[in-house]
Amino acid sequence: MLNFEDDINQEQLDAINEPNSVFLVACPGSGKTRTLTYKIAKELELHTQRNKWVVAITYTHSAADEIKERIEDLGVDTKRLWIGTIHAFCMEWIIRPYAGYHEDLKYGYQIINSHDSEEILTEFCRNYNYPSVTYYDCSYHFIPTGIQLSCTANKHVNVGHIIQDYHIRLKENFQIDFEQILFFSYQLVTQHPSISKTLSKLFTHILVDEYQDTKEIQYRIISLILRAGNDHVKAFIVGDPNQAIYTSLGGYAITIAELRSLTDITIVEKMLTRNYRSSSRVIEFFSHYRVFDSPIIAVGDNQHFPSEVYYTQSTELADLAVTIGNYVKYFHSECGISTNEICIVAPWWVHLASMTRTLTTLFPEYKFNGPGLTPFSRDIDNFWYKVAKLILTDPSPQLYVRRSRWANEIIDDLHSCNISTDLSSRHMLKTINLIKKTLIEKDGLNYLRLFFDVLFTSFKINYSLNLMLNEHHNAFFASSMTRIGKITAENASYDGSIETFKKVFSPKTGITVSTIHGVKGTEFDAVIGYGLLDGFVPHFSEPSTDSAKKLIYVLSSRAKKHLCLISELSRIDKYTKKSRPSTLVLKSHKFNYNKGNI
Repeated sequence: MLNFEDDINQEQLDAINEPNSVFLVACPGSGKTRTLTYKIAKELELHTQRNKWVVAITYTHSAADEIKERIEDLGVDTKRLWIGTIHAFCMEWIIRPYAGYHEDLKYGYQIINSHDSEEILTEFCRNYNYPSVTYYDCSYHFIPTGIQLSCTANKHVNVGHIIQDYHIRLKENFQIDFEQILFFSYQLVTQHPSISKTLSKLFTHILVDEYQDTKEIQYRIISLILRAGNDHVKAFIVGDPNQAIYTSLGGYAITIAELRSLTDITIVEKMLTRNYRSSSRVIEFFSHYRVFDSPIIAVGDNQHFPSEVYYTQSTELADLAVTIGNYVKYFHSECGISTNEICIVAPWWVHLASMTRTLTTLFPEYKFNGPGLTPFSRDIDNFWYKVAKLILTDPSPQLYVRRSRWANEIIDDLHSCNISTDLSSRHMLKTINLIKKTLIEKDGLNYLRLFFDVLFTSFKINYSLNLMLNEHHNAFFASSMTRIGKITAENASYDGSIETFKKVFSPKTGITVSTIHGVKGTEFDAVIGYGLLDGFVPHFSEPSTDSAKKLIYVLSSRAKKHLCLISELSRIDKYTKKSRPSTLVLKSHKFNYNKGNI
């Protein structure tokens, strides 16, 4: 019998043992993932109905992997657990079984990958030749009533024409993109209530992680299933409304009142208020930026740590890299912090690639893990990306369970493509390991191309005869070549060897360089943030005080011991031709910062 009471606090235990559905507001560092893991494990251990499932919906595939591995490490059987992203959920439980009921799906469909989507939208942008409209303006998502564009209001009409033609092109080619997966799923469960009723009889629990990043249409899909279950399907909804930084992508932090109204079930609100990560001083700082007034209490080993919190508005843009590097040297040499525990953060990716290169040149004694060097797109739904991940990850006892799961996903995809095979995950892993010993090729992309051919020849599978596998194969290599071209244009010293490719999936060492969105869910002893300027924080497309507060809250709450924030001078706005001012909510915060320049 699972015994976890000694591993969790009373707040976590109360949430796990609550017999009704739970809406759990969890502050940073409060053990949210641990609580979710033990809740799933407990329900699986109590599970007695062979035809029912516990469903857990995570924001990323990696989060799903981590939670499932934690449950398996507890010795709990996961056969009746389904865990994955909302897109994977909709495909598995709604689109594939019920596509025949939807006008745009019933004659067949192919999920378009992000590379092909970008190519089509880029083509339409070029053909229309609208002033200042590019592919990057064409981000959109669905709400229950239709399409919501992410671009600025003055571009809505032009971008709307492009998206309309884009959808016509997809329909003509029997294709759907990731956003349509959600919208078509919503239409199916709305127009055919029997689907929700059927699913409600298959699930005992639906658990949702990071609810604050969930889109309205996702809430609607899940709520229809919960409502159909009439309190027999229990919900466990976890997140932090103060970290809702994906509003431009449609994410928003639903209130418990809204959720009760949508589901019409009994939901109990609970909180995790005990922060085990940060010092009291760091918590005092980032608590100022809460938009949802939930308590945060320092209780961990760092509770009484004498943290240093800096904020400078006097650094010139030309001196920014040197200033950041000096903070790195100070935290590492004077404070004794490991480089693996230092993180450099900025609002946008565009600010990071050149900064990483400059820091590497100025401070060669340190290793900086920055963006822009991944030689192929992280298209996690591309079949060959999954195969590449398995190939490029070295076997080890610690990774055996994870690599076995990846192999099974590949085998499931083959079955979905109507390829009959009796492959087992064990046989696939063994074959990959044997090919690794014999294949000699130094160029990373050529290595993968050869490896794919040898591997599937050994399986007696001609992937070129299968439409989906062939399209995914072409997209994987086309997007990779495009990406490598961009990297080499910016970084003449880029090394495209197989060793560089392997680093994509190897554990990262050195100083992390990332965006605010990219560090969400992580933690470091020291965090250095820069680019904290109006138009970046908050982003010009959503210039609200709350948006700025949430970005600073997420950035600052990553820090366990030390925090440094920089609003640099002389970064020119290309439209106004003026220097961008400091982020107002940060500038106006009267905090007892540490004095002096490092």
